[in-house]
Amino acid sequence: MLLEQVYENAPAVQSGKHFTTINEFTDQQPALRPEVLLEVRDRLCGLGAFSADKLLVEEDKGAILGAVVAIMKRLPLAVARWYSYDLTHSLTVPIASEYFAGKLYVNGISPGDRVVIVDDTISTGGTLAALIDAVQSAGALVVEVLVAVEKVDNRGSELIRSRFGLEVKSLIQVTIDPSLRRTRVVSNSRQAA
Repeated sequence: MLLEQVYENAPAVQSGKHFTTINEFTDQQPALRPEVLLEVRDRLCGLGAFSADKLLVEEDKGAILGAVVAIMKRLPLAVARWYSYDLTHSLTVPIASEYFAGKLYVNGISPGDRVVIVDDTISTGGTLAALIDAVQSAGALVVEVLVAVEKVDNRGSELIRSRFGLEVKSLIQVTIDPSLRRTRVVSNSRQAA
């Protein structure tokens, strides 16, 4: 499968306390082939139930994937941004992720919404925790959390499960060998345990 090929043996660089993979899917190095994006979209659509009113993504890396999934599932797309501007119904939540600490600004979530969160990667769980906090602050409900890639060594799925009681479903799980600075695929398409 293409996603596994993209990640297997992908280079990794130090990013703060953690290693970050550099690859076609999340970094567009090389440029993201449509076949990879379509495969991930189809596999993610098959992984989730999508019994929801809206789909929520973060704009940096999750928006690319979220847009094609929202079209496929015919769900309105809500977006969390990394910067603020004057929007009347924007929610602000603190975020502490592998890459960033500060605030996240969430648009498009209303009280009573049933929300599926989609993201490209879960690492430490900081971004997903902020998104879940935002949904709950809006008086809405997260019904499902789906990611393409889980970096298992950083235990983000465990954080989401213990803090919110939600299971993160991932297409693949990867680990990074710090001595080789390379990524290895360790599991495919399963619900994170």
